[in-house]
Amino acid sequence: MDQFKELQLFVEVAESGSISRAAETVDLSISAASRYLISLEARLGVQLVRRTTRNLYLTQAGAEFHRRCKSILTDLGEAEAVIKEAVVRPSGVLRVTASLSFCMLHIAPMLPDFTARYPDITVDVIAANRYYDIIENGVDVAIRTKVFEADSNITIRRLASTRRILAASPSYIEANGSPCFPAELARHKLLNYGLADNPRELMFQRNGDTVAVKIKPLLESNDGQILRVAALDGMGILVQPKYIVHDDLKGGRLVPILDDWDLPRLTMNIAFQTRAHMPVKVRLFIDALIERFQLNEYERHWTA
Repeated sequence: MDQFKELQLFVEVAESGSISRAAETVDLSISAASRYLISLEARLGVQLVRRTTRNLYLTQAGAEFHRRCKSILTDLGEAEAVIKEAVVRPSGVLRVTASLSFCMLHIAPMLPDFTARYPDITVDVIAANRYYDIIENGVDVAIRTKVFEADSNITIRRLASTRRILAASPSYIEANGSPCFPAELARHKLLNYGLADNPRELMFQRNGDTVAVKIKPLLESNDGQILRVAALDGMGILVQPKYIVHDDLKGGRLVPILDDWDLPRLTMNIAFQTRAHMPVKVRLFIDALIERFQLNEYERHWTA
């Protein structure tokens, strides 16, 4: 007897409560289905189904075997789906959301290569400095700095960590000087991100010492790019994750301030819906993003 066919038949019998209906579903005659069921019970040495003249019931052993067989058949179906999707052209709409800065610096640059490799995937990028509900809004991939998700239906995968730093333009430093200690920030113009945790207080650490500094910013915004442009224009000292201003620091357009002190770091994570079978388009995008970060060694640069 075909053991796989036996399992298929048994699951159908258990769920339909009828050998005749189960036989039709798995394309067997009623007599063949009965032989399959008898063979399965004989091989296991236990009665799975109790039959009466009118009804069919699962025994306790049958109920447990049904639960396990159902899981096995589901896993097998998903494995086949993965392989089938892998050999055909991935397609569909992929909805990705992240902050405006992350979209500009990392999502947009990877799209030409990604869409060239997978032309049947349409990428819908939602740039937003707030967290969308992934399931409610049909989001496939979200980039977040949350350490964990309260919803068990959301899976978190670490992408990279980054320092938060202070920086200013050479023109600002020439006109106003550069603070040597956190307390000196009180006399400087600060450009601050308003959506940070406790945004009006900066918690500095160095060699085991911790210093908390209350600030009153000259400019506060919910978007890092506004603060970056303001800093480049010499308006003040910005407080931002290093990944946003790394190229400006490297190019000398901005100069780090109090770089021997550390602010609490941020961890960027990939969030996506928890599924037994991840859609191929989602897996391909996540793999491409992680590959980009590893090849460019972003975390090493951003935590230096």
